[in-house]
This record gives sequence, C-alpha cells and structure tokens, in this order.
Amino acid sequence: MTDTAARVRELNLYRQYFDLVTAGTKTIEVRVKYPHLADLAAGDTIRFRIKGTDETCEVRVIRVAEYADFEALLDGEGPANVNPTATRDEQLANIRAIYPPEKEALGALAIEIALF
Repeated sequence: MTDTAARVRELNLYRQYFDLVTAGTKTIEVRVKYPHLADLAAGDTIRFRIKGTDETCEVRVIRVAEYADFEALLDGEGPANVNPTATRDEQLANIRAIYPPEKEALGALAIEIALF
C-alpha cells in the first residue's frame, strides 16, 4: 500500500515575501536544494511562517524545478514570478544576501506555488 496523502512542510519566510505570497503575486518560491527539500513534490503543502510569529499561510506545490544556480532560475522562471516588485538584478542580490555561495553551489529550487 502506498501513502498518497500530501505532505505538509513548514518553511520560514521574510515578511516582504510572505505578503507577496498571500497577495497571490509571488508564484515561485526560491530555495537552495537542501537534502530536506529533495523530495518536495507537486501536491505537497507548504506552510509558510514569518519567523518568530504565529502568522502562517498555506500554499499548494504545483511543481518543483531544479537549476544549477540562482541566475539560471531567474532566467528560466521569470523574475516577475519570483518577486514582481524587484528587478532581476535586485532579486539576484537579495537572494544571494540570504544564501551565500556555498549554499548556492548545492543547486537552486524553483517551487511553483498557489494559494488554496
């Protein structure tokens, strides 16, 4: 027997990105390809939490795409889907401020999300 129930992942998110997700304008979440996210798949649920608060938002994972680095991810997914309020160069700088080069070297995940 296989377990087909969707999994729920809890991930922290900065306020500015949380607000874009809850508004429905951020449809691609960017993450480093950490081992604990390796099996993230379409149909899973992500519960985003603003760190240090009880404020959460749940989204459904539509698809997960892997990229070699953040530049390839932004080019492949379109910067407006990641953050419609910032240019590609601003987004690249912001993402790299969160994730140093040794983390980016693990690979990048583009997680397409949709509000429930």
